[in-house]
Amino acid sequence: MLLVDDVIRERLHSEVALVGQVSQYIIQSGGKRLRPALLLLMCGALGHHNTHRHTLAAVVEFIHTATLLHDDVVDESTLRRGRDTANELFGNAASVLVGDFLYSRAFQMMVDAGDMRIMQILANATNVIAEGEVLQLMNMHDAQLTRDGYLHVIQSKTAKLFEASTRLAAVLGQCDTATEEACAAYGAALGTAFQIIDDVLDYEGEAQELGKNLGDDLREGKLTLPVICTLEHAQGAERDLIVHAIENGDLSQLARISALVKQHGGLTQARDVAQLQAQHAIAAIAGLPDNAYTQALRAIAESLLHRRN
Repeated sequence: MLLVDDVIRERLHSEVALVGQVSQYIIQSGGKRLRPALLLLMCGALGHHNTHRHTLAAVVEFIHTATLLHDDVVDESTLRRGRDTANELFGNAASVLVGDFLYSRAFQMMVDAGDMRIMQILANATNVIAEGEVLQLMNMHDAQLTRDGYLHVIQSKTAKLFEASTRLAAVLGQCDTATEEACAAYGAALGTAFQIIDDVLDYEGEAQELGKNLGDDLREGKLTLPVICTLEHAQGAERDLIVHAIENGDLSQLARISALVKQHGGLTQARDVAQLQAQHAIAAIAGLPDNAYTQALRAIAESLLHRRN
C-alpha cells in the first residue's frame, strides 16, 4: 500500500496548481483505500505479484475519488471523513473539474498495462457506476422504491468498483475464467455488504466516528434499505411520517424516524441482508489457495458487519 501511495503522489502531479491542491486534499483525507487493498490482497491470494498491480490499484483509487468529488456536489454534502468536503472548501466547479481530471488520469494510467482486457473492465465499471449514480438521482424522494430497486442501485454505484478491483487481480494473474468469476463475485458481494452497512450507520452511527453528518440520506431524500425494511412494517401515522420525510427531505423528525427504524427492525433486517452478502463473498473464494492473503480476504468480509465508519 505504501508503493500504491507512491504511485498516487507521482501521478497526481499537474502543472495546474488547483488540480493538485484539490486532488491532494481529497486523496489525503484519511480514506480506507479498501478497493486498492482488495486488488493487492487478491493478487497475493492467487500467488502472483504482477508489476502492474500497484499502478492499477492507484487507478481504482483515482476512479473512486472522482466519484466522491462528484457525489458530494450532487448530494450537497459538507462533511466527509470528518473533514469539510472538497466542494465545501474549493467550490462545486473545482470539485467537478478535478473529478474529471482524476477520471482522465486514471484512463491514461490504464494504458500502461498494455492490456485491452484491463481497459475493458475499468471502462465498463466506470460506465456502470455513472449509470448507478443517475439511477439513484432518479430515485430521490421516491418512497415507493423496493428492495430490488435499492440493491440494483448500490450494486451499480458501489459494488461494481469492488468487483472490478478483485477481477483485475485475476486478469493480471492470467487466471482461468472460473477463477476470474470467483474473484469478481467476492468483490461484488463484499461491495454490496459494505454499502448496506454504510446506510445502516446513517441511522445508528455517531457523526464524529462516522466522519459525516447523520441523516444525510434522509436530507437527500435517499431511500435506503433500513428505511425500506421499516416501511414494510410501519402503518398509519408512523408510515406517513417517514414517507413525508423522504419525499420532502425533512430532517426535523430524524430522531423519531431513527427510533422507528430501530423499533420496526429495519436496522436488524438490513444487517441480515449484509451478512448474507458477506457470506456469499466468503463462499466465492472457497476454492482459492489457503494462504495469508485469502485468510485476510475472509477476515475483511467477516468483520464488515462490525464497522463503525
